[in-house]
Amino acid sequence: MLKLISLQQLQLGMYIHQFCGSWLDHSFWKAGFVLDSRADLQRLQGSNLSGLWIDPSKGRDLPEVATAAQQQRPAPAAASNAQTRSAPPRAGMQQELQRALKVCAHSRQAVTAMFQEVRMGQALQMVQVEDLVQQISQSLLRHPDALISLARLKNVDDYTYMHSVAVCALMLATARQLGLAEHHVRLAGVAGLLHDVGKLAIPESILNKPQKLSDSEFEQVKQHPLAGGAILRQNLGVDALVLDVCLHHHEKADGSGYPHRLAGNQISLFAQMGAVCDVYDAVTSNRPYNRGWDPAEAIQRMSTWTGHFDQRVFQAFVKAVGIYPVGSLVRLASGRLAVVIEQHPEALLTPKVKVFFSTRSKLPLEQRVLDLAKLRGEERIVAREAPEDWDFKQLEQLWRTAPA
Repeated sequence: MLKLISLQQLQLGMYIHQFCGSWLDHSFWKAGFVLDSRADLQRLQGSNLSGLWIDPSKGRDLPEVATAAQQQRPAPAAASNAQTRSAPPRAGMQQELQRALKVCAHSRQAVTAMFQEVRMGQALQMVQVEDLVQQISQSLLRHPDALISLARLKNVDDYTYMHSVAVCALMLATARQLGLAEHHVRLAGVAGLLHDVGKLAIPESILNKPQKLSDSEFEQVKQHPLAGGAILRQNLGVDALVLDVCLHHHEKADGSGYPHRLAGNQISLFAQMGAVCDVYDAVTSNRPYNRGWDPAEAIQRMSTWTGHFDQRVFQAFVKAVGIYPVGSLVRLASGRLAVVIEQHPEALLTPKVKVFFSTRSKLPLEQRVLDLAKLRGEERIVAREAPEDWDFKQLEQLWRTAPA
């Protein structure tokens, strides 16, 4: 299993699988080798890399720090409390939706205030950032669908702030799907919350423009990763991985992204995660100049973008949100239309849905919840449907309200 380590943990004999950071940050033209030169070790430890991935199956592993006696010793109270906080009891979807509404409202206010302070030249309050990430993470642990689904629904006026909240939640969920250690899951959440901080340097008249941006305006917007990097470098408490996501979440696997036109393994795992999460929330959100895509449509379209995303990261992301994410409009084999209300934890094609309309009679039906995992061979999803083709006014309310 791959492990993410700091430069200080790097030792001779380790197999370097991937660098974390821009190719500008080091002098090695590719990864995929056993580190057997002390000179190379010193060059790497003196570089600007944020970390790197090693493959213990092909080289030396991290040394075992704890002795057997230490492993048997009870954990300190603080560690025990932290572990308890990281694993709250599982909640039902409707129960967590109510909690997640409050978390979203609090996060919106906190991020708005925090970003306004940064706009005025004040330092980021990293304690506040960590607290927000913790609240969002706890909601996802209680139920992974609720907050992610709610955060997608945002007003045009709070897009910049709620987009940060949504990407934070998506990064946390994707990091857990990838099996990262909880420390790195938390860093992924912080990176998601701060990935667009550079947009504070872009005039609001451009960010909130109700029409398509001109070429010159888009060039200004494309400067926000560098602007964000400059802001984060002024804050000593910001981890290098968080900085890396801010700088490189618009890079693409084929090298056509910006600002550094990185490609393939030049883009760190965290930045690849940031790219997927950022795009998904952007394309599924209503903007001043266009309506957001249906969640299932977004997943389908993104899956066809050759050279855009790292496929391992994209697959983990899809496992986190579903092939038919909550809120997707789908057609069943029976001819009924339904909205997805909850994912199945293991079977992506069999979520819980709420049926409400007949395509045959063109009339509303009595609303019923179907667990498709329990109806194999009897009912299934045959297609996704475009909501705009049906002009349903209350689609969001269908999945947000308690089952009938």
